[in-house]
Amino acid sequence: MRVLLVDDDLRFATALTAALRRGGYEVEHASTARAALAAPPCDLVLLDIGLPDGDGVDICRRLRETSDVAIIMLTARGEERNRVVGLRSGADDYVSKPFGFAELQARIEAVLRRARPRPAGARTVGRLRVDLDRHLAYVDGVPITLTRKEFQLLAILAAEPEVAVRRERLLREVWHTSWRGVSRTLDVHMATLRQKIGDGAQIQTIRGVGYRIVAGEQPQAAGAAGW
Repeated sequence: MRVLLVDDDLRFATALTAALRRGGYEVEHASTARAALAAPPCDLVLLDIGLPDGDGVDICRRLRETSDVAIIMLTARGEERNRVVGLRSGADDYVSKPFGFAELQARIEAVLRRARPRPAGARTVGRLRVDLDRHLAYVDGVPITLTRKEFQLLAILAAEPEVAVRRERLLREVWHTSWRGVSRTLDVHMATLRQKIGDGAQIQTIRGVGYRIVAGEQPQAAGAAGW
């Protein structure tokens, strides 16, 4: 998840960047309007309303002309009028400074949840089929029993087969936390998932990164010669 933080307060930006990275986000910082508009594409913009070379509201409008990126305004101007102007310029949410990181993270999750298209259909990885609409999973057409969190983990992995998914993202999207104390719980859930799906697909551990799912071994056809 790539975040563009646009704020000219270097001390504030440094602290927030560090907190976001601990939460598993990739962060790029821009301190001017010009740098913000020239930045590469991202998934979320945290945009301060007051910048040395421009107004955050104007930047928001310009971003909206070409992009559907999620935008959260950050500002010390907490009056209702300023919030309304920010939201009407195209921002998805508005956070008044000072704020706690837990509040910001909750707002980020809510904005991204609203922006994310509703899962539809099914994903197939090897002999594993994950039905995103009905919250069911099958191996060779046989349903497997999963807890809610096990299904959430499997759905995230199956949506991007053969792609490593970071531990921080799994913790954030399933447990709504970046606290590393939950990390062992993630490992236990993955071990249980491996047992339940068997060789229908393989959940691989990517050391220092996270997990990925790949197709499992195909069953040998009856009567085929073994070598």
